[in-house]
Amino acid sequence: MFTLAELAEKLSARLVGDGSVLISGIAPLYRATQGEITFLLSPTYKSLLADSKASAIVMSKEFLSDYSGNALIVDNPNLTHAQLAAFFVKTTEFSPGIHPSAVVAATATVDPSASIGAHCVIGERVKIGPKTRVGHGTVIGDDCSLGGFCHLASNVTLYNNVKAKDRVTIHSGVVIGADGFGLVNHQGRWIKIPQLGGVSLGNDVEVGANTTIDRGAMDDTILEDGVKCDNQIQIGHNVVIGAHTAIAGCVGIAGSSKIGKHCMIGGASAIADHVEITDQVILTGGAQVSQSITEPGIYSSGCPVQPRLQWHRQVIRTRQLDQLFHRVKKLEQASDEHDHD
Repeated sequence: MFTLAELAEKLSARLVGDGSVLISGIAPLYRATQGEITFLLSPTYKSLLADSKASAIVMSKEFLSDYSGNALIVDNPNLTHAQLAAFFVKTTEFSPGIHPSAVVAATATVDPSASIGAHCVIGERVKIGPKTRVGHGTVIGDDCSLGGFCHLASNVTLYNNVKAKDRVTIHSGVVIGADGFGLVNHQGRWIKIPQLGGVSLGNDVEVGANTTIDRGAMDDTILEDGVKCDNQIQIGHNVVIGAHTAIAGCVGIAGSSKIGKHCMIGGASAIADHVEITDQVILTGGAQVSQSITEPGIYSSGCPVQPRLQWHRQVIRTRQLDQLFHRVKKLEQASDEHDHD
């Protein structure tokens, strides 16, 4: 629990109102009540200010005239939301050491301050750094390394030769380092290409639940510092993702693609193999990337949902475009010939 004045100081916010008010939690604007602090993150919800029962509201200065209660005035309420929420996180306590049911190879090195949960399996020559937590049932293959202050949730699987630097977070169900989809067709049969690379994760990378990241064919698959991956993403072999890029759920990235720094990839986007995307690119949800993107900007593709009959008519018209093109071409040729006569 904090006083509003304490929160203002921690957040470098301008306090308006009673700084002695006690704040015990955070809630959305529409249901926040006494003892809770909330946020006005969009002008869309400005109408809710008058009836808010929250003890305080975080907002930018342009909305202060619409509200007479306690407030914290900041330049970026979204950023403040992230900072403030961290004060109220209920963290699970953990004790350093290795659970008696864990199986740890004799050649593995586990820092004394690290925590290894029940029924974990730690392979040969693994290195686990200080204050790193490995959740119950997690399997870490041979020659992996985890830096300091990492957190692997329960039931994570790291295949051999996965390297993670400091403060990496990996959620449950994640599989990192499985073979990439490398095949060659010979006389009608698929021949597997052995995948000899690994996976490298930079500092402060986060990988969401049930995401899969394949090992490289020869070089590593690489996620640079600060990359954030949502749940259920597929990252193919030899992909390189630049620093501080954020990827929403259900994205598929085919092998050997390279994504730049500070990109934002919308949910359900699909990126073809061997494509390169430059820095500072935003792909809106469902974007289909089949060619390289060389200029920063916002890119979209796909067809928004619409009534079935309307969609069906558009499909028919699309199929007729080639025929229409040739008809127009003939008319243009006929017109040119007539002009020359």
